[in-house]
Amino acid sequence: MATVTTKRRSGPVRRSGGPERAVRDGRSWTAALMLSPTLAVLALVVLYPLLAAARESFYTSGETLDADGFVIKGERFTGLANYAGVLDGRFLNAMFNTTLFTVATVSLEVVLGVAMALVMHRALRGRAILRASILVPWAVPTAVSGLMWRWIFQTDGVANALLGTDILWTAEGVYAKLVVIVADTWKTAPFVGLLVLAGLQIIPGDVYEAARVDGASARQTFWRITLPLVRPALLVAVLFRMMDALRIFDLPYVLIGPRKHSVETLSALVWDEATRVHYGPASAYGTALFCYIALIAFVFVRLLGADLLSDVRARRKES
Repeated sequence: MATVTTKRRSGPVRRSGGPERAVRDGRSWTAALMLSPTLAVLALVVLYPLLAAARESFYTSGETLDADGFVIKGERFTGLANYAGVLDGRFLNAMFNTTLFTVATVSLEVVLGVAMALVMHRALRGRAILRASILVPWAVPTAVSGLMWRWIFQTDGVANALLGTDILWTAEGVYAKLVVIVADTWKTAPFVGLLVLAGLQIIPGDVYEAARVDGASARQTFWRITLPLVRPALLVAVLFRMMDALRIFDLPYVLIGPRKHSVETLSALVWDEATRVHYGPASAYGTALFCYIALIAFVFVRLLGADLLSDVRARRKES
């Protein structure tokens, strides 16, 4: 029998998906071109100030005397000298106050916001009026809200009249911290409720109907259906509120006053140093605050937002 031999033609191997790859590349360039104005504005109003503040934190300005007794004016490079204040008692106290306000207010706002969202989501008569009344505190300017709560917590104000006490709420101490927590929670809990309400409205009604058919109680429905399905919206609300609470400044300033040890936050410390023309320490404190917020955001996303990121990656692979 004769053997039949076949020859394989050598040459470049063509890969499939050439046109698809070209389309994807074209879409990527189009998206980058459309995003370029936004990225340019962000670089101008965000990136440049951050770099300028980081650069300013290594310098000091003003008049000083050199070793020979002559007056020196202008900027001088001081290295990490401005960052030495990060370890002093005032900065640590401001960091403690900022962290305390963030943990306390965000925790209370999550509980109250979820409760508000559940109430606003129910089909009640006059639901539009109820939603508007719940969202009113969030629409009030912070300065106006601070003045209102300062009037409530005066020595002869409404709070002492209702409680029958003579507590100095807006003075130094634990009561000042409590006043700030109450006022901030009252103002921003509706924001959390609004985002959670948006998450509730996209949950299919068939899910709740199936739960009722299976005999699930209201408590079981909330913990096993409502809360897991609304979790993405809740995580976004918590992240936004954490970022906002970590830079709190205006409410303690209006409600209690400037340079108060019990309520001084990191943003207030930066403002105080800048108003006294200590731009080097102010920039160092501001850079430390930025790093602190970035670290908290990174840890939050890594620990609690991992499922959201995995969903995004899954959608990218499917597309």
